[in-house]
Amino acid sequence: MNPVLCRQLAADYCCSVNDVLDRQNHFTVHQYLDGRRRFQESDECFLKIAAVNGKLLFSGNSEILTWCTEQFENDASDWFFEAENLHRLNERLYYEGYRIGMVHPFYIAEQVTDAGPDVDVSWFEKEEINQFQGDPRFNEAVAFDKNAQDMLAVAAVKDGQILGMAGASCDSPTMWQIGINVMPESRTSGIGTRLVSLLKNEVLKRGILPFYGTSMSHIASQRVAIGAGFMPAWAELVTTKV
Repeated sequence: MNPVLCRQLAADYCCSVNDVLDRQNHFTVHQYLDGRRRFQESDECFLKIAAVNGKLLFSGNSEILTWCTEQFENDASDWFFEAENLHRLNERLYYEGYRIGMVHPFYIAEQVTDAGPDVDVSWFEKEEINQFQGDPRFNEAVAFDKNAQDMLAVAAVKDGQILGMAGASCDSPTMWQIGINVMPESRTSGIGTRLVSLLKNEVLKRGILPFYGTSMSHIASQRVAIGAGFMPAWAELVTTKV
């Protein structure tokens, strides 16, 4: 398992590196530890669950953790995010005034690779990204999240028009998250794969591990991730207040 990701999940789930690497499920009361991922961070983490390395990591409120331990202590991660478990978990969460907020697969990239068609590109460092604030065309590439600063972006440009943009945000000191927007008229052209590949390579060269998250039903986005050299690494469930 990638050592950077291993340390990251340990910080995110308030456990040890050995807890991430072993084959047992772990249930830990949540704390806001240094080095955690901060994107869209809320004031309270009631419950989050990571499926990784064939097992599950739970972190959150002590009372919901007690229930989760009783229900899921010996469950494997392979099929955990199926509807039956999600319904059962959501019913319990509603009782506490919460609900499932998202369940996403995440990917990491460890090697510099080349993918996608050659395109003319423009690069934007973090100070230059501000010009795109409020532009809905690039809401996935650059999020302007106060807890995870946008650090770097790359755009495909033709005749002065941006065809697509990929951006990397500093979700933690060691891992940057990549997002992508491609204009409707340029989709299926391979531009998304090319931009994500270029950005991934540059992030790796800067000594940071790039990662990519998407929806379980967003097949096009998943294909971009795999085409750009990312591999599935973990899945994550987070909760939110009703």
